[in-house]
Amino acid sequence: MPDNIIKVAIHHLDRNPQNIYEVHQGNGQLAVSATAKRLIDELHKLYARRPSKAYGKFSENTVDYPTSVRLTEYLMQAASFEDTTIALMNTLAKEAQGRGASEGGHVFFAHFQRDDRQYILVAIVNDKISAALTDAADLQDVKHLDVDGYRFAGRVSLEGWANNEERYVSFLKGKGNVSEYFMAFLGCDMTAASRVDTSNMVKAIKHFADSRPFAPAERAEFMTRANDICARDSKADKPISFATLANELYPDDPEALIEVLADPDRGLSDGFVADRRALRGLVSFKRKTPNWSVEFEREALNSDKVRYDVETNSIILFDVPDDLRNDLLAERADGE
Repeated sequence: MPDNIIKVAIHHLDRNPQNIYEVHQGNGQLAVSATAKRLIDELHKLYARRPSKAYGKFSENTVDYPTSVRLTEYLMQAASFEDTTIALMNTLAKEAQGRGASEGGHVFFAHFQRDDRQYILVAIVNDKISAALTDAADLQDVKHLDVDGYRFAGRVSLEGWANNEERYVSFLKGKGNVSEYFMAFLGCDMTAASRVDTSNMVKAIKHFADSRPFAPAERAEFMTRANDICARDSKADKPISFATLANELYPDDPEALIEVLADPDRGLSDGFVADRRALRGLVSFKRKTPNWSVEFEREALNSDKVRYDVETNSIILFDVPDDLRNDLLAERADGE
């Protein structure tokens, strides 16, 4: 569904011949036209599909990283969107100058709503030259926005921020200074917990499997392969790459799997080494109640060693080991 665009602004960041970054004020109150809506929708859709994102929350050090302060002023209506975006541009120029990681470009700011949640999106888009055919059947250069090729972007979930979630700030990861530059601009304090990341990845893979027309045996085989691939890389201390995982696990349509894994609403970032204990969720079921706990492999369910009765909402275990059988028989005898 299209996003509901609330505010849009565009400014420009340039690096002059002396390698000094300069801010050029653009339109801080860009009209929310059909073109602007289409552009922001496309930028956000592309951002959501990018697999390589990092996540975190605003730094408590607001002196060195003031983006959260600027956004608070805007949300409290103490500053206009135009004044806020100009202040953010100055922070962007400062961080770019300190790291020399960007050539600059057109900087789009958007405050929008999607599925009852509001976000702030920042994206740097450069121009691209292409050719067009004139009425005289001649060729001429045409300059347009290279929307597909943008490398710098970040997003803030305003509800996540208000609810003090752990991962409400996200940005596209790059290499070295590229990642540090935009992270510093956003004032993002990254949280790194491989077990949490692995658990979230397992949930995403399960969601994807449920959305495919898999037969039960196909789904089980898909989940087993996902576990084997991730466990193999974990044993080799190799970080997860969503693109690599998707191409190996679901080569028929890897982009569909990448889209689920990279969905920014999941707060899932690649580049972590999977936790093998958390990976067990791909191939086993484990639950605990106040009265019992149970864990069994998916293979046991498929081979009828474990049976779930829908009508009675009960689990039946077969091939009970002799020692447990003897304990149960003894317990039963004592109760008679």
